[in-house]
Amino acid sequence: MVRVIDAEPGVSSPMTEEEARNFMTNDNSNNRLLVHLGMVDEKGEPSVIPTGYYFDKNSNKIYITTGKTSKKVHNLRTTRNVLSYCIDDPNPPYKGVRGKGKVKIHEEISHNIPITEKIMTRYVESLEDPMAKWVLDETKNGNLIILEITPSYYSTWDYGKSQ
Repeated sequence: MVRVIDAEPGVSSPMTEEEARNFMTNDNSNNRLLVHLGMVDEKGEPSVIPTGYYFDKNSNKIYITTGKTSKKVHNLRTTRNVLSYCIDDPNPPYKGVRGKGKVKIHEEISHNIPITEKIMTRYVESLEDPMAKWVLDETKNGNLIILEITPSYYSTWDYGKSQ
């Protein structure tokens, strides 16, 4: 169970934990949401990175793929593997989930391939798509790894519930 916080008291209505999990799982092909990751860079300055993701409802974890030697990985290793995240729908009625989370860096190829497949099937038509093939090949070669984010809480808003 994850603690749910009302992100905008008196302005919008919060989602329940189940609504938040369903929202983050949304696989609607017309609305492939991105997760925006907020972290501190090597200069101590804020950095926000939008990227594709896969949310596992059963474990309450957000997964992304990234380069093994990316700045994201470097920054996470130097900042105790903690970041902020935000998944929001930019179309009215606005809704979203944000919070902070602890990150585990997975470099084991056999662990990463099935998760990479799940991420890719959210954003491309099939695993035969050239982009999917490239990402999977890079994962199989160990060049791309998985970041597993465990949210500490969900801070939610849903303007559709307020109307």
